[in-house]
Amino acid sequence: MRPIIICAVVSLQVAGITALASEAQRSDEGAKLLGRLQNALGGAKQIAAIRDFEEVISAEAWDSKGESLGRVRKRTRWMRSPNVVRLDQLGYRGTYVLFFDGATGAGWEIPPDVAGTDPFRTDGKPVPLKDGELTFAKGYLSGFVLNQWLADRTPGYTVSSPRANVLRIAHDGDVTDFTLDPATGLPLKSAGVSLAAPDRPVPAEIRYSGWKPFSDVRFPSRRVNYHSGVKRGEVVTETIHINGGLNAGVLGTKPTDFAPDIPRPATASRRFP
Repeated sequence: MRPIIICAVVSLQVAGITALASEAQRSDEGAKLLGRLQNALGGAKQIAAIRDFEEVISAEAWDSKGESLGRVRKRTRWMRSPNVVRLDQLGYRGTYVLFFDGATGAGWEIPPDVAGTDPFRTDGKPVPLKDGELTFAKGYLSGFVLNQWLADRTPGYTVSSPRANVLRIAHDGDVTDFTLDPATGLPLKSAGVSLAAPDRPVPAEIRYSGWKPFSDVRFPSRRVNYHSGVKRGEVVTETIHINGGLNAGVLGTKPTDFAPDIPRPATASRRFP
């Protein structure tokens, strides 16, 4: 039996060496693609200089059957150090506030009011993040583009390339594939898993267009979201502010009126201005 065992061990060792060489090749190509992406966006130095980021978007949303869910407005505020994110969203039965601290792994949320008379209110009951909502918040922060775009200098992130012009960025078990434009190096689309409904993860794709510079770094002005191949949202960027002096203590403070910190429509309609 020993010769068979020896042959088996040798075969595993050769296969392992081949796998390691292939993985190294993928990592090298991934590093090249990440560098190309960074240069297309404005440069790694300019991206790293972003200490805090604020964006307001408006979006049209659809359900899995293609029926309109109305429009939403969302304000995202992010800080590199401390690594925190605050989300304020206003939408028909989809109004909520969320805060997550990446350093402590804790946060809170004020969920939507899904049954009250005002469809643009939260339920007014802040709760600690846990279970699926905590998973969503962790994934949102680790998958935040300003973290991903500096994956080569951020602990815990790895880069590789599964195929030509595709940059794979992985962190904490989450994987995102960016397909880069061969001509410009900018992302055409990204693919991963959506945890918008934490108990029902689905394949997700985002398609990007209209790249515009803000503080010498390019961001997309339009994004189209697909879940399991079905169009679920069109996102238009309203405003972006870079290094505006955000304060983590302010972001982590629950609003006294339990409402999102974003202007709301004058009337409660499914399609607000």
